[in-house]
Amino acid sequence: MAKLKNEPQLLKKAIEVAENYAKNRGYSGFSSTDSAKDKTECLYRLLVNDQLIQPLALDQENGVNMKHKLALWIARQLPKDHPLLK
Repeated sequence: MAKLKNEPQLLKKAIEVAENYAKNRGYSGFSSTDSAKDKTECLYRLLVNDQLIQPLALDQENGVNMKHKLALWIARQLPKDHPLLK
């Protein structure tokens, strides 16, 4: 798994976009006590369920791979000239 150049920033952007997507689907939102790990897993599973991203193999489902998958997803959604992709 090759690390992306701005992976932490891409992950932050992915979580922001995925949260908005979840709210548009009717999810009430996350509470302030929800951990980043829980948010990541929940958003990953939502996007897999809606077939917006390819699921990881069962033996590779962990926090690090889910974060990487979300970062890859948002990198493909952003325009080619976006600052996070440079």
